[in-house]
Amino acid sequence: MSSRRTKTKLAMLAMATFLSAPSAFAQSLADTLIGAYNHSGLLEQNRAVLRAADEDVAQAVALLRPTLDYTARYSYSYAHNNFSGSSNSDGGSVGLTASLMVYDFGRTRLAIDAAKETVLATRDALVGIEQDVLLRGLVAHMNVRRSQEFVSLAENSVRLISEELRAARDRFEVGEVTRTDVSLAEARLASARSTLAAAQGSLAQSREEYRAAVGVYPNSPGAPGALPSTAASLETARDIAVRTHPDMSQAKRSVTVAEINIARADTAKLPTVSAFGELSHSFGDLTVGDTRQDASVGLQLSGPIYRGGALASATRQAIANRDAARGSLHFVRHSLGLEVGNAWSSILVAEASVRAGTQQVRAAQEAFDGTREEAQLGARTTLDVLDAEQDLLDAQAELVSAQIDVYVATYQLLSAMGLMTVDHLNLGIPTYDPVAYYNAVKDAPAGLSKQGQDLDRVLRAIGKD
Repeated sequence: MSSRRTKTKLAMLAMATFLSAPSAFAQSLADTLIGAYNHSGLLEQNRAVLRAADEDVAQAVALLRPTLDYTARYSYSYAHNNFSGSSNSDGGSVGLTASLMVYDFGRTRLAIDAAKETVLATRDALVGIEQDVLLRGLVAHMNVRRSQEFVSLAENSVRLISEELRAARDRFEVGEVTRTDVSLAEARLASARSTLAAAQGSLAQSREEYRAAVGVYPNSPGAPGALPSTAASLETARDIAVRTHPDMSQAKRSVTVAEINIARADTAKLPTVSAFGELSHSFGDLTVGDTRQDASVGLQLSGPIYRGGALASATRQAIANRDAARGSLHFVRHSLGLEVGNAWSSILVAEASVRAGTQQVRAAQEAFDGTREEAQLGARTTLDVLDAEQDLLDAQAELVSAQIDVYVATYQLLSAMGLMTVDHLNLGIPTYDPVAYYNAVKDAPAGLSKQGQDLDRVLRAIGKD
């Protein structure tokens, strides 16, 4: 019996440590998360969306600057009638026009403010995408480990039942058991092989999901290590989510943008004062030197009188959009509370399952060892041994799944709190800096300037990547 207790302790030790034991050439969880971050095309897409939003600020700033346009025109005419005969003439002109918006009651400044708030909201959206990408990588990593453990358990079951089948056949040959015992073992072996095939299929699917999330097939996903710290209580976790989650910040900024747009819609009803200057050179028949130069400067006051109700409609629309943004903010707050609560409950359930599963595996292992020894003495049937083995396999699988569920639920809670980011997880890799591009374009550099040419080189490099 001492050998049985020793085997039981070894089995329990293996089950308790499989999530922390290192594997040779294993891909650590950090490796997986880094791979997911660097591989994600979704992050690249939303970084480009953010750069486009940065350019909206530059375009709004450009409206405060003078503009210079050129015109060039040439025409040739030919006429013929029966009395005077034929005649032809040609002429043309070139000109420059400069204009500058002098005063528009703050309409352009409001457009700049709205564009800046939109940039900040888009940055928040990018952080949200980062969280989704990292969480997908985490789930893929843990599911591969889960599938690998299920395959290992199924392979062990096939080996064990094969041994029981050989023993049953040997005992049948000497008349200790009936043909029924052999058939039961054969049927259970076929079932175990079917379970193994299903587990191998599930592992293949998990590997494909890992490749989609990380960009490479998993070699041997390593142990996840210690659980990350989250919050001391459910209410604390919810408070952190409201303060730090990017969805909440994005919703708040969307409300701000909507309120600015109401003011923009109101100022659209007011006039605009602009300064202008024009210089032109016109020429007629070049053979006779027919030329003319004109120049003018001035101020222009322009504004709407009647637009068919469009201006009033734009104001009402802006108010409706503001109300919708406020409703979205309320919805996001409650959705985050729900996500945090669900993740918190999942952790509690998984932890309870681990505690119960540990006791169940211990008891199932002892029952299996005892049943097997009693069968060798003729006190138990082959069916009893197979049933005990199946109970042990089920208990081991449930414990493995519960242990992994604890990790997945903990990281889901971290994501719901807004902390599933490269910086918070201390992955130690260079990350995309959204401020750098914004600072380069916020002053609207011209295309021919040194700064503009540097930006063109950056964009060409990004496109090649």
